[in-house]
Amino acid sequence: MSEVIYDNVIRVESLGMDRERVEMMVDIYELTDSARDHDYRTETDFNIDTHQPLQYPGESVWNRSSREATVCVGLLCVLLLAAVIVMSVQLNTNTHQSHIKSKNYTEERDQLQTKITNLTKERVQLLIQNAYLIDVLTKERDGLLAKYDNLAIKYEQLQQRKHEQWNHEMDGWIYYQLSFYYLSSESKSWNESRRYCTERGADLVIINNREEHDFVRKISNGEGIWIGLSDSDEEGTWKWVDSVKLTSGFWYNGEPNDNKGKEDCVITGSWFRSSGWADYPCNNAFKWACEKSILK
Repeated sequence: MSEVIYDNVIRVESLGMDRERVEMMVDIYELTDSARDHDYRTETDFNIDTHQPLQYPGESVWNRSSREATVCVGLLCVLLLAAVIVMSVQLNTNTHQSHIKSKNYTEERDQLQTKITNLTKERVQLLIQNAYLIDVLTKERDGLLAKYDNLAIKYEQLQQRKHEQWNHEMDGWIYYQLSFYYLSSESKSWNESRRYCTERGADLVIINNREEHDFVRKISNGEGIWIGLSDSDEEGTWKWVDSVKLTSGFWYNGEPNDNKGKEDCVITGSWFRSSGWADYPCNNAFKWACEKSILK
């Protein structure tokens, strides 16, 4: 019987059971085997109280194991509860953080959407402005092209006239730098000279630069002739016949001097001066030069 018990014990140990629990089982089997080899006494002989439960050796081992198992289960429950609490807190924290991130993402998305809307409005405004500018520039370009075409036509006409009339007199008119000039052979007052020019679609000559000044002096052979400059409207304020104020001129030394307050008209060159302008009374009689621009 003992061999069988030990065989079972060895088998149980081979299954990995706790050594203390195995020893407890061995004690129980030995007690049982010993009880079978002896005669049992009656409860009266041993004065056994029938109300007391029968106590077996080894019962304290079972109680200790049960208490340890209970403690282990309790610890496991506490650990499990702690783990559940930790996981719940972690889950709530993650959920809160996710909610915050989601809120931040929503705010960023709304801000980006607002920026996109504003940029779209600005783009539309720029397109409208560009369209308006393009329209204005297109009209200006068309106007300039039209003027260019007109000037090109006039230029071709001038070139033709230039070849036909260059340095040749036609009824007393001479062509020079886009204008025709006429030099009189008789003498008249400044007003009468101007009338003669205007009746022929021209006016007294307006000198704009040194080249034109030299040209007029050349065709007059240095003789004094009326030009379209006077201060008849306001003393000291010299104006051309087209009402443009004089800014700079080719006055002779000491001119204009407004001798006796009656010199309001201008001649260029004279029989005693080699060049330069001088003011004279408008009623004096001099030759004159008319000018007719082909651009007018």
